[in-house]
Amino acid sequence: MMKWLQLSLWAFSILCVILISASDIHKPDSEKSKEIPPAESDQHDTSHIPKETEELSETEEKAEVDDEKEAGSSFESIKPFFHEVISIKYDDLFAPQQPVSIIAKAKQPEIPESDESIDSKAQELYELAMGLLGTSAAREATSVQTITSVGKTQNAEQAYHYLSQAALRGHKRSMELVAWAQLLGPLPLDIQSAKEKFEKLSAEGYPNSQMAMGFLHTTGLWVDPNVALPVLQYSFGAVAGSAWSQMALGYRYWTGVGVSANCEKALEQYRRVAATVASEVSAAGTGPAIQRIRLLDEIEGTGAASGNVLNSDILDYYTMLAERGDVQAQVGLGQLHFQGGRGISPDHHLALKYFQRAADGGSAVAMAFLGKMYLEGNDAVEADNTTALRWFQRAADQGSPVGQSGLGLMYLTGRGLPKDPEKAIKYFTLASEQGWVDGQLHLGNMYMSGIGVKRDYQSAAKYYNLAAQSGHILAIYNLAQMHATGTGMMRSCTAAVELYKSVSERGRWGLLLAEAHYDHQERRYSQALLKYLLLSELGYEAAQSNAAFILERNEIGIEILDAFLKGDESKDADGLVMSRALQYWSRAATQGYSNARVRLGDYYYYGWGTPVDFSNAASQYRQASEHQRNPQAMFNLAFMHEQGLGLKQDLHLAKRFYDMAAETSPDAKFPVTLALFKLTLLTTFQSIGSLEGRSGAGIFADIVSFLQPLFALGPNWDLYLLTMLVGILGILIYFRRPRPIQQ
Repeated sequence: MMKWLQLSLWAFSILCVILISASDIHKPDSEKSKEIPPAESDQHDTSHIPKETEELSETEEKAEVDDEKEAGSSFESIKPFFHEVISIKYDDLFAPQQPVSIIAKAKQPEIPESDESIDSKAQELYELAMGLLGTSAAREATSVQTITSVGKTQNAEQAYHYLSQAALRGHKRSMELVAWAQLLGPLPLDIQSAKEKFEKLSAEGYPNSQMAMGFLHTTGLWVDPNVALPVLQYSFGAVAGSAWSQMALGYRYWTGVGVSANCEKALEQYRRVAATVASEVSAAGTGPAIQRIRLLDEIEGTGAASGNVLNSDILDYYTMLAERGDVQAQVGLGQLHFQGGRGISPDHHLALKYFQRAADGGSAVAMAFLGKMYLEGNDAVEADNTTALRWFQRAADQGSPVGQSGLGLMYLTGRGLPKDPEKAIKYFTLASEQGWVDGQLHLGNMYMSGIGVKRDYQSAAKYYNLAAQSGHILAIYNLAQMHATGTGMMRSCTAAVELYKSVSERGRWGLLLAEAHYDHQERRYSQALLKYLLLSELGYEAAQSNAAFILERNEIGIEILDAFLKGDESKDADGLVMSRALQYWSRAATQGYSNARVRLGDYYYYGWGTPVDFSNAASQYRQASEHQRNPQAMFNLAFMHEQGLGLKQDLHLAKRFYDMAAETSPDAKFPVTLALFKLTLLTTFQSIGSLEGRSGAGIFADIVSFLQPLFALGPNWDLYLLTMLVGILGILIYFRRPRPIQQ
């Protein structure tokens, strides 16, 4: 009897386990998520995301207790707010610093596991290629290998030869990299071949290929344009960890392109990308220098666009000065090669050379930057705390804020010195008072974590704001975290998304902007346009305006035109291109670029790529005038009021807008003077016409009809008329010249 009872109990236990498991399997996702701990409930991998959002409630509950703790009692107290991607990785700084591959820091897209066992020779070729390309040329955060113009060396050519051979053997990672290289360079442009590879890999679950297919369907390159499919592809890629997919999806949710605008979903995507970018930034906040050059501003000579890329002659001139011993030139070149920018890629070996020479010449700035190099370690020098301390001390003794900040960092982290938060905050304060961003950032960190000072979120936000105004990536990221979590301020999804977006656009892929600009200068229009179109999908406003500019000027190249038409020559190529330009001008205008808003109005005014719509044109001009004080928009509004196009004719309002344009921009004064002269004539004719029962515009039309025969001379009739008047004047002067007195 007992035996049967035992068997019954065993059977009943097994049945209960089966029923519980089955109920859990069939439970709706919304109910499952309630039973999963917060750190694991997200369907995305959040291992690379700072945990302040997850630990916010706990942090707020303990804030009062933390405030009462002894300042600087334990350096480990910095961790509750920022986890892995804190604005400075203090754990990393305790250990000797070695150059670390980005791939070891950032979460990688999930690649199907059934790939790399196909051919050992193919895997060997792939590894050889990766070794030749190196981490500095790779975009490992997205597993997309792209090379900037300065990186197109023999090594790169050999690497892509290996990748092509591996791809032929069926190695799918190599196939994906080759496809991107056919799309973005350095391999010859072949959109159709790249599309075929992406289609195959996308179907097999490769996230970056899914992103690529979404991009191709958006732009209509060798595929039919599709509004819904890109969102689906980007969603698949984003779930698998593709940073580009996350950016594209975040931008669409932020602006409502193809989906309903949703700030929270945009924040979710941008936060993941920003965490990846922040994880790639060194402890000193050094990241790639991104050049946002707008072709429209460059060709019109407005803004500072033309000064963003360093002219080779200027670089040669400063190099000559540096070689002759000019300390300022040596410091400038050292900073340029250390951080990169203005079309120059970072070169730590050259930076070390120039900093060393300038330091020997007594430059405190050069000494401080040598300290930074030895503190962090790079491909030119190994991390050496003793050497870093020596250079920082020499620079700080001369009042250099860079040296003071570096010395404070060594006291804070205990590298080469005993930990001393009080001395750390002293040096950070000295550096901050001189406007040095690293000092401001570290002060913000100390107030945020309560190390050496009483925890104060308002003070932390103050110093983060100061550093963010100078473009410090980690300060911007930390501010975004505070806005996203409502720490020390009211929570603002809008502000958080804008800041996360700014950080995301400072990732290494932003270097493609400089590459595209270089391609455009070299008249490789198809390659330039493709890069701008891709970056447009990621939400770069400069890329959107540049893509629209190239499309408007029809500088697209035969490869892009064929991809747009897909072999169908019956399509209206000009209309198709102009409608695409209109689309990208519209996206750039939405992001606040005033000249794009004016161009958008021009498209509706002239009917380029869209039917003529004077009311819509006037609306665009009004937005650019009221929100961005654009003088061209004011002038256009004045003209439309004068002519009664899309707006009620009002000569008084026309004069007001003409005057506003002249006051806003000195360049507008001459055209405004001519327009006001014409407006005065029109007003005079209107006054005369009112006596005769006619409108001023009618009298003006009579005068124009009287001069109609002159218009038969062509568009340059005014030049002919002016020449004729000058000739008549010359004849009059000749005959009226003083005659010699006869004796």
